[in-house]
Amino acid sequence: MKSLPLLLSLTLLAGCAGGPPINRNYVSVSQDSRVRYVIVHYTEGNFPRALDVLTNGGVSSHYLIADEPAAIYQLVDENRRAYHAGISAWKNDTQLNASSIGIELVNPGYRDTPEGRVFFAYQPEQIALLIDLLKQIVARHNIEPDRILGHNEIAPQRKSDPGPMFPWHRLAQAGLIRWPDADQVAQRQQLFEQQMPDIAWFQRKLVQHGYVLNCREQCDEATRQLVVAFQMKYRPGRFDGIADAETAALLDVLTSSAPANP
Repeated sequence: MKSLPLLLSLTLLAGCAGGPPINRNYVSVSQDSRVRYVIVHYTEGNFPRALDVLTNGGVSSHYLIADEPAAIYQLVDENRRAYHAGISAWKNDTQLNASSIGIELVNPGYRDTPEGRVFFAYQPEQIALLIDLLKQIVARHNIEPDRILGHNEIAPQRKSDPGPMFPWHRLAQAGLIRWPDADQVAQRQQLFEQQMPDIAWFQRKLVQHGYVLNCREQCDEATRQLVVAFQMKYRPGRFDGIADAETAALLDVLTSSAPANP
C-alpha cells in the first residue's frame, strides 16, 4: 500500500502534467488569423535539393510544389512560422516571416548567358496546383488580394523570384489578385506619353502600391529595383527598370481607388 505522501506527490504530478483547467465556452469576436500574406518563391534548384534545403537547412517554407510530377508537399504547419522571407517589408509591415505563408515552386530560376539572363518557365501543372492551394489558404485566413506577393516584391533590392516567367495574370483570372484594366492602362498611357511624370511621382506611386523605399538623397538605383519588380509582375515582357509611360499607366491604374478586373 502506497504511503500518503507518495499518493499526494503522484496526484500533484498528474495535475501538473495536464495543466490547470481551462474554460473554453467563450470566444472573443475581436480576432483574426495571424497569417496576412502569402509569399511565392522559386527554388533555384531541382526537387531533391530543394527538399533537402527546406527540411534540413536554415531556411524553410510552408509548402513546396514539385515540378515532375507536380505535387504539393507541406513542410511547416500554417500556424507555425517558416523562414522564407528574410529581411522584408510591404506597406507598414516588416519581417514578414511572422505573418506569412511561404510557397516554394521547384524551378531553376535563371541562367546567366552571354546574351543576358534567361529565366525558366513553370510547369502548367504546378500553377494549377498552386491556384487551388492559394484558394484554400485565402479561404482559411481571409487573405487580401494585395497580399499575395512575390519574394521580389517584399525584398526588391536583393531578390528576383518568382521571376518574370511566373504567370501572375493566371492568378488574377482566378480571382486571387488585382490586375490593371487594359483599356484604362491604354488611355492613361497616351496621357503619360505626352507628359511623363518625374521620378518623385514614381516613388510616391510605388510606395502607395506597397513597396518600401528606404533612401535619403540618392534613390535612383533603389527606385529602379522597385520598378523592375513591378514590371516583372505586370509587364513581364520588358522589365528593364526604365520608368516609361506604360509603367506609369500600369502603376496609376493599380493605385487608383476603383478595383481593377482581370
